[in-house]
Amino acid sequence: MPDRRRVLFVTDLAYQAQGRRYCDEDIFLTSRLRDDFDIALCHPLDAAALMDAFDVVVVRNSGPVLHYQKEYDAFREQATARGTRVYNPLSGRGDMAGKQYLLDLTAAGYPVIPTIDRPEDLHLLPEAGQYAVKPKAGADSIGLAFVPREQLGGLAYGDILVQPRIDFRYEVSFYYVDDAFQYALHAPDPERRWVLERYEPTDADLAFARSFIDWNTLDHGIQRVDACRTREGELLLVELEDLNPYLSLGLVSDQTHDSFAVSMTASLHRFLDAHPRT
Repeated sequence: MPDRRRVLFVTDLAYQAQGRRYCDEDIFLTSRLRDDFDIALCHPLDAAALMDAFDVVVVRNSGPVLHYQKEYDAFREQATARGTRVYNPLSGRGDMAGKQYLLDLTAAGYPVIPTIDRPEDLHLLPEAGQYAVKPKAGADSIGLAFVPREQLGGLAYGDILVQPRIDFRYEVSFYYVDDAFQYALHAPDPERRWVLERYEPTDADLAFARSFIDWNTLDHGIQRVDACRTREGELLLVELEDLNPYLSLGLVSDQTHDSFAVSMTASLHRFLDAHPRT
């Protein structure tokens, strides 16, 4: 019988998030991964010190890295230097790399909330009642503010992004393992982001979400595509989460719950097979 692969599962089980219990889904996922792997859980601040003893580091609900940015940057540097296999791979172009992707996608003409980071680009933003100003390194709406257009010229640009505040009907999230769609959830009430219900996507919805999965070029890993539905019926990207996306697994059916665990297990095996240790 071949040796079982060893997984270091990085999660902050004590992290408090409004309207969400991060720990529940990580307890479930590790209970299922244990069928195929030898697995240990650790806090994100301990990952760099422990990772050499494992075949792969799985980064899951580790909380916003801006709370421990220095340590996270050191983990990335050490993992890259040592050739450590990290899942999701550290090559993600979405939130894993900051918010630059919102600027890149805007410039490339993708259906994304228009985003700028320079005062000379203010003319590129559509007219809106208010504008969202957020730090490039933000997460979980930390540092988010809304201002009128007349105040945009006086902002301290450099580390912020500016977007029009969209009057949307609802938000919807699409969940993927590798390039395979798993399920979708939406928040019918715009004021209650994490009160989610099952959503049945149309073919057009799936084509929208898939375009961002393809753009990100991650061969393996878990991703969440967040979008808003405008009053005109268009979907616009809000966020491409490829670092540690919360999955809201407690809100899906038992069948979907189990199917996701099976998909993640298979994805991890494929990832390890595709990246053998040298």
